[in-house]
Amino acid sequence: MSAQLIYDLAPLGSVVRYSDGSPRPAPQFAKKLAAWRNNNGDGRLVRKVGARRIDGNVLPAGFVLQHAKLGTEGPVIMVPRQTFSVTSPLLFEVAAQPSVGSVRIVDRDGTDAELLHLAADRASADDWLACNPHRGAALDEVTTTRWRPVWSRSGGRPAIAADMLQAEGPDFWKAPVQTKRAPSR
Repeated sequence: MSAQLIYDLAPLGSVVRYSDGSPRPAPQFAKKLAAWRNNNGDGRLVRKVGARRIDGNVLPAGFVLQHAKLGTEGPVIMVPRQTFSVTSPLLFEVAAQPSVGSVRIVDRDGTDAELLHLAADRASADDWLACNPHRGAALDEVTTTRWRPVWSRSGGRPAIAADMLQAEGPDFWKAPVQTKRAPSR
């Protein structure tokens, strides 16, 4: 699926895989392997950023994936993140979505919110917030998963509004939605 569909449809807290389709190089080719890892991997979707204008230039919308936290069996030393534009040529898929009943802790309500933590339930979320206070943090309980787009008749792009989304089976994120076209005359 495309980066635009990840931006439009994947909920915060999802685990997203990305790939350029190339095979993994052998371990003895360190530089090639490092370049390959830049375009192939996975991470948790922690933020969606809308399009914005900076000094007359328009930056497209995008999203941020957080990779594993790095530390040596102690405090977290570094949290690597990678930002992708909706125009990225890479292939994406949602490997896992937040389970129903889990609670997203975000830094603010509304658009451009950033996921701070994904808790298993409300009690765990309250405990995490007690230990990690954040001004303006909001709790967002996951009530449903597995969405598919309802295609608009005019534009062909997926409708974004949550009330226009319909539930779909577990294999939706594995392949893009295929539609049949009437034969042209």
